Amino acid sequence: MAIPEIITGNFAPFRWVMWPPSSLRIVDWNIDRGLRLPAIIDFLKDMNADVLILQEVDINARRTHRLNIAEEIARKLQMNYAFGREFEELTQGSRASPAYHGQATLSRWPISNPRMIRFRKQSNFWQPRWFLPRIKPFQERLGGRIALVTEINVAGSTLITYNLHLESRANDELRLSQLDEVLSDAARYDPHCFAVMAGDLNLNVSKNAAAESLARAEFRNAVKAAPTPTTPSRRLFEAGRSIDWAFVRGPIQTDSGQVHSLIQASDHYPISFNLRRAKSALAYPS
Repeated sequence: MAIPEIITGNFAPFRWVMWPPSSLRIVDWNIDRGLRLPAIIDFLKDMNADVLILQEVDINARRTHRLNIAEEIARKLQMNYAFGREFEELTQGSRASPAYHGQATLSRWPISNPRMIRFRKQSNFWQPRWFLPRIKPFQERLGGRIALVTEINVAGSTLITYNLHLESRANDELRLSQLDEVLSDAARYDPHCFAVMAGDLNLNVSKNAAAESLARAEFRNAVKAAPTPTTPSRRLFEAGRSIDWAFVRGPIQTDSGQVHSLIQASDHYPISFNLRRAKSALAYPS
């Protein structure tokens, strides 16, 4: 049975609706489909985060026991969630019971107006081809890369989140065009609105034109240390890649930014940081 492009669920206790936080803890993580779900949930529970921005999240896939991974995490952590459908995974489901893969944003507070930006430029390496067998190594899919956009009502004020997964099998030019689509969308909002943009960008934005584009759009790195690998090393004597990033915009400050490189529950490391109002901002813009 097909699912909508966006699905939502609400599992957060009502008490959070009017609870005014002094700061928010945010975690961004590519969770590798949710293959190691118990370890993923254990880490997220220990982090006690307020907002989760997750990539590579399965629904009804054989490899993840036909679970709705976003909903499983939301139930366990008592959070609300929005899921954006990136792909139908043709090797993980069937015509009668299809499998899906995408991004999920979770929050202690209500999530409103979830929507997707499906990028105009795609590499399309995943498209079915008549001469290829429908087996897992070919990752045959229907769909395309997306950004999931949500508005989170934090005790009466709005936090805009962009959850990105840029193309993995392409050159930086294509990934930069996808990033530019997100920045163009973000330009529609008042620059004084609070915004978080995070995800698996599949490129090191400190080394190319992405840094200039982000700076022009007034997005700042939420993890201010020098670029740190966010994936394990693939080969001996080779460092991992710095491809997972988080940025903020508006009258907000970040601290305690960290890449959790000891966490082995995915093929990416989680990123976390705290978000709080700048001293000049009396309240979250609404």
